Amino acid sequence: MKIQLLKQIDSWLGRLVAALLPPPTGTIDARDPRLILLIRPGGIGDAVLLAPAIAALREKFPEARITVLAEKRNAGIFSLVPGVDQVLRYDVPREFLAALRLSPDLVIDTEQWHRLSAIVARLTDAGTLIGFGTNERARLFHHAIPYSHDDYEADSFLHLLAPLEITPPPIPSTPFLSVPTVAKARANHLLAALTGNPFITIFPGASIPERRWGGERFADVASRLARQGYGIVVVGGKEDAVAGATICQASGGLNLAARTSLAETAAILAQSALLVSGDSGVLHLAVGVGTPTVSLFGPGIVKKWAPHGPRHRVINQEFPCSPCTRFGYTAHCPRQAACLRQITPAMVTEAALSLLTIPH
Repeated sequence: MKIQLLKQIDSWLGRLVAALLPPPTGTIDARDPRLILLIRPGGIGDAVLLAPAIAALREKFPEARITVLAEKRNAGIFSLVPGVDQVLRYDVPREFLAALRLSPDLVIDTEQWHRLSAIVARLTDAGTLIGFGTNERARLFHHAIPYSHDDYEADSFLHLLAPLEITPPPIPSTPFLSVPTVAKARANHLLAALTGNPFITIFPGASIPERRWGGERFADVASRLARQGYGIVVVGGKEDAVAGATICQASGGLNLAARTSLAETAAILAQSALLVSGDSGVLHLAVGVGTPTVSLFGPGIVKKWAPHGPRHRVINQEFPCSPCTRFGYTAHCPRQAACLRQITPAMVTEAALSLLTIPH
């Protein structure tokens, strides 16, 4: 089902059902759950940044079975997350029905705003229901957790564990995703043409036009970095293949857009000296496998989505109208995303070279 249609259904039907469903009855002790269901709709980035919370759950409840209810866009991420026993998809009817029949002891809805996932959580009739209390959805949980746009998203997910008496651990600076061996082998095959030389990965894509910097600008950066002796590799989907061709023509790079799975992309990132990307799910994937990043921000919220730490550089021109995204929605920009267009290839190259000179 199209994302925009789902959002419209949520806005009308979701609001009505969330208001009509009775609140859950008294919570049942969840100090020793046998089955935990995590609900995680949405994109790649949210799924990646949920991984530290899953690790904390696994440490607290080593004997519990952890199932994730995801969707087509992000389900592949959970094959990289240690501690997940099962992944079901709500956009596959039989898997969605299987999730409703699980009879979990504990359900944690990690969606930040939309109501449909909270309704699904409530319909499981689990003994303990936890989720963000950002709108009408709050009444469907035993524990409605506050949500702030000033918190890094991985920390926001960890806040959901407070009712379980789990003290949020620091976000790991080392890799927290695990790349399967078969994906590593495929990546090695695709990268063989680089003959082991260090390379920089570029992801030119974005989920919305306002976050797209442009293939020509990325090509300029790639050309500058290639002249410094680095190989260039482009990753992405089918929609990024044309930009990838432009980038690789300028730099002599390797265009792998539309040629890799999510796990194979993670394997390529794990071998990269650096990722250059906009505000995207691939950016968070690089963080998860421990790769330094240079990221370009404008519409998105830096405090919430930008990588943290000395191995990451965030370029943000801090326009008065930026950020303009809230709960995944970015309005059409009358200024043609000037906040991004004012970022120059020279700025990005300088940031990249400053990271590449740091010993890791």
